[in-house]
Amino acid sequence: MTDDWQKQDAEKAARILAEVNPYLEPVPFSLESTSVRCQALPFYRGYQLCELTDLSAVPAARKYAVYKPGDVSVINWTNQTIYETNDKAPINLDARNVLAYVRFFFTYVRGRHGRFAIVESIDDIKWQVEPPLQGRKVMQEMLEPLTLIEQTPDGTFVLEAFMVFKDSLFKTRIHVKADGLVSMSDEELKIEGMPVLQDTAA
Repeated sequence: MTDDWQKQDAEKAARILAEVNPYLEPVPFSLESTSVRCQALPFYRGYQLCELTDLSAVPAARKYAVYKPGDVSVINWTNQTIYETNDKAPINLDARNVLAYVRFFFTYVRGRHGRFAIVESIDDIKWQVEPPLQGRKVMQEMLEPLTLIEQTPDGTFVLEAFMVFKDSLFKTRIHVKADGLVSMSDEELKIEGMPVLQDTAA
């Protein structure tokens, strides 16, 4: 995803929070202590991704929701929320927005055993212990941005990506069907045993 978050003014924040709060567990967020930021989702017409941060909690409690007026889907870190939105929005993928969709998907979906994190630069890796300069240089030269390779006759987009899962870096192909269904193939292990922070759901 991008860092193109737009902080919502008090009126918009109140309107969004009023719609999202009934879906928040275990407790709703207070308007007085909650910051609301949103960004566009180019593959869904009329929907935004909203970040709600309750600053009264320590550490701050944060929730995400796919939102348009009258429709709320709180991110629960499973692919079900995204696939349901794909059906009802409906999703509209093309060569210009499929990369944004893939980044969104892997940022907000985490499996039982952890998250597959797309890595386009060494700075995308959450290190527990920083690698030595030479190691950083070698890894940075290996990494490549998320890239669209082709669109097959049935409309499936095929992309190449470097990803981190647990303590391993690998290269893979990502397949995205026209309805937004995501799968991976051709995983190629590059490095294992990396000193990285383990990603846990928020």
